[in-house]
Amino acid sequence: MAGLVGAALAVTAWGSGTVLVKAISMGGLSIAVYRFLLHFLAIVIWMWWRGTPFTLASIRRSAFGGIALACDVAFFFSAVKATSVINATLIGALQPVLVGVIAARFFGERIRGRDAFWSVLALVGVAGVVIATGDSAVSSLKGDLLAVGALLAWSGYFVASKQSKNKMTPTEFTAGSALWAGALNLPLALIVGQDLSPPTGADIVLLLAMTFISGVVGHTLMNWSLVQIPLWVGSTFTLLIPVAASLMAWAFLDEPLTMLQIMGTAAVLGSLGAIVIGQSRPTRPLTAAPPD
Repeated sequence: MAGLVGAALAVTAWGSGTVLVKAISMGGLSIAVYRFLLHFLAIVIWMWWRGTPFTLASIRRSAFGGIALACDVAFFFSAVKATSVINATLIGALQPVLVGVIAARFFGERIRGRDAFWSVLALVGVAGVVIATGDSAVSSLKGDLLAVGALLAWSGYFVASKQSKNKMTPTEFTAGSALWAGALNLPLALIVGQDLSPPTGADIVLLLAMTFISGVVGHTLMNWSLVQIPLWVGSTFTLLIPVAASLMAWAFLDEPLTMLQIMGTAAVLGSLGAIVIGQSRPTRPLTAAPPD
């Protein structure tokens, strides 16, 4: 049950990141560079204080997850620039489907029929929330393909997190992947000409809040939770991100909340609640038939 709560809190923290990004005046990749490097620094200081210093071995072992996370950030920000937010978000929402196939094929996880039903219903709810936001941007094949790249990279990050439990602690993986993501997005930000000047004024406070809430809390909790729960369950919980972002935007940015968004939110929350209840119930052991 603790892993399920951790995953729910993690995706809620990630949802807050969407709202904070909108309030920061810096470019997307510049935000990513500062967020992940500050995230890495905070985790390393925490590890040092706990008497478990970060090592070069952790950097090497977290390489796959860190590269996947860096690609996800780069691809998704680029996709949003080239296609509609609706397309990019809906393509990203297909992650539980892809991860579910991977979890069944390589991790031996079995998804019960009723859980698959609730997952599909949650996906439909997310579609309602995203479509209801509206988007006047023009879609493009290039942008949609970039969104597919982000989908593959984000799925790879989850798989790497699940596999890391045999190599390092979740905290070490979180620190290592943050370092990779920040370092790899640094040259990308320079190539596209984004301003990497240190943030000033309100941006500093918002960036620190995003680093702690979305980065430290979100990634640390999810990486810890994926050790406790099935991979497909953690992936399905990511469907809560756009829901949490919409609710926070309504509460803090005065963005309107339509009836379709409310209905979609109810579908997502209800479906994830059903999955949580199903996962928290102990499986009844099979008993042998009594002798004649």
